[in-house]
Amino acid sequence: MKKKLLIANRSEIAIRIIRSAHKLGMLAVVFQSDKEPDALYLKYADEIIAAKDNGNEKSIFLDADRIVKLALENNIDLIHPGYGFLSENPDFAELCVSNGINFIGPSPQLIRDMGLKTVAKSMAIEAGLPLVPGSDGPVNDAKAAKEFANKIGYPIILKASAGGGGRGMRIVEKADTIERHFKSASDEAKAAFGNGDMFIEKYLQNPKHLEFQIMGDKHGNVIHLGERECSLQRKHQKILEEAPSASVTPAMRKEMGDMAVRFAKAIGYYSAGTIEFIMDEDGSYFFMEMNTRIQVEHPVTEMITGVDLVDWQIRVALGEEITLKQKDIKINGWAIECRVNTEDPQNRFSPQTGFIDKIHFPMKDYIRIETGVQSGSVVTPYFDSMIAKIIVHGKDRADVIEKTLDALYEFSLIGLKTTVPFCRTVLKHPEFVSASYTTRWVDSVFTPEMLENDEDEMMGALAATIMYASEYLQLSSDTPSYKNDLLNVWVLNKRLNY
Repeated sequence: MKKKLLIANRSEIAIRIIRSAHKLGMLAVVFQSDKEPDALYLKYADEIIAAKDNGNEKSIFLDADRIVKLALENNIDLIHPGYGFLSENPDFAELCVSNGINFIGPSPQLIRDMGLKTVAKSMAIEAGLPLVPGSDGPVNDAKAAKEFANKIGYPIILKASAGGGGRGMRIVEKADTIERHFKSASDEAKAAFGNGDMFIEKYLQNPKHLEFQIMGDKHGNVIHLGERECSLQRKHQKILEEAPSASVTPAMRKEMGDMAVRFAKAIGYYSAGTIEFIMDEDGSYFFMEMNTRIQVEHPVTEMITGVDLVDWQIRVALGEEITLKQKDIKINGWAIECRVNTEDPQNRFSPQTGFIDKIHFPMKDYIRIETGVQSGSVVTPYFDSMIAKIIVHGKDRADVIEKTLDALYEFSLIGLKTTVPFCRTVLKHPEFVSASYTTRWVDSVFTPEMLENDEDEMMGALAATIMYASEYLQLSSDTPSYKNDLLNVWVLNKRLNY
C-alpha cells in the first residue's frame, strides 16, 4: 500500500509538499480548517481530514495533540510540518515520534537545542564558528542586561532565547531605555514561546543576513547547497531573497559552507536546515542561529542547484542516504524570490483581508509560481498575509533583476493591495542593483513616496488582464492583436462582449 503523508500546514507550502509526495508515490493528506474551508490546497490532496475548530480560536495547525490524534485515526505514516506553526516545536516532533509517526525533520532534541539560541551558540562555539560579541547565556533581569551592555557598548540587541521571526527582539540605543525594552521583549517572548529568557548581542548597524542551506541524512552525510541573501526585511520578516549573494566570493562560499557543514555534522543533524550568518560592513561574519526546517525561500536554492529539497527531506526521513556529494553541487545562474503579501506598503505594511476578485501570474519557463490562492479566494485574518511567491531564474544577477521586474509588471491582483509594487521599487533602487543594501534598507531608505503612483499600478493591472483574456480566449491568428496596445482596450472589450 502507498504510504500516507499528512501535511500539517496549509496554502502554498502544502501544495509544494503534495507535489513531492506524489513524485515519490505517496498519498498526500491535508486538513480542512473551517477558517478557510475552500482553500486552494484542498484540491490537490488525495485525502482531506475535516478539522472543525468548534469555536476554538486555536487553529488545527497549532494543536499538536489533535493533529497526532487525527493522524493515528487516519493511518498516517509520515507528517511534514512545512514551515511556521509547529515546524520547530520539539514537543510536536516528540509526540509524532512517540506515537510511531515518522516526523519529517530532525530529531526532537536537535529542534529543542537549536530553538534555544543560547544553547545553539554554545554548540557553535564548540564547532569553531565565530559569534557576535554577546552574553554566553540568558541574562536574568534588566539590571543584569544593563551591566552587560555597559561592558560591550551600545547599541545592543535584546533577543528571546527561544525566539524567532523578530518576536521578543528589541534594539537598544542607550542605557536609559533598556529596562523598558527588556520588559516588553521578555513579555512578548513569553507570550509567543512560553519562555521569557533574554540574551544580549552587540548590534551590528548595517549588516547583511546570509544563510547556508544544508541537507544531512541519518548516516552522517551532510552537504551544503550554497547561500541565500535575505537582507531585504521589514519588522525582521523577509520580503525578497536572492541566491547566491553578490557579497560572497567563491573563497568565502567555501569557507562559510565548510563551516556550516562542520557544525551540522558536529551536532548530528539530519534533514533540511539553514545555518544563519550575519555579515558586518567590513566583511566579517558571525553565526546567528540554525533553522531546523524547510525555509520559505528554499525555491531560489532549488532554481540555481537543481536539487529538490523537499524530496530529499522526505527521503531522508525514510532513512535513505544522500547520494549527492559536495562536488556535485554546482551553482547555475541567479534566482530571486519576491513574496507576494496582501499588505499595504504605503501604510506600514498593514495586512489586507477580503476577496481576491482576479489574480493573474506571469507564465514563462524561467518563472516559478508558488501560491495558495486563485481568483475568488478569500484572504482571512487568521493566517499569515503571504499568498504567493514569484521566483525567477536568470543567467546572472543583472539578467534576473530584469526578468523579475518584467514578471512583476505582468502580475495582477484586483481586490487587495499587495507588496508587489514595493518589490518593483526595491529591484530598481541603486542600492539593490549594486548589492549594497542591508537589513536596515526598509527602515533607513524606503519611504512610501518611492512607490509608483496609482496610475502605473492600474495600467499594469489592466495590461495583465488584457493579456490574460487574449490568451485565455485564444484569438485566431487572423484577428488583430490588442493585448499589447492599451489604446484598443475598448475595442477588445467590445469584441469579447464585456
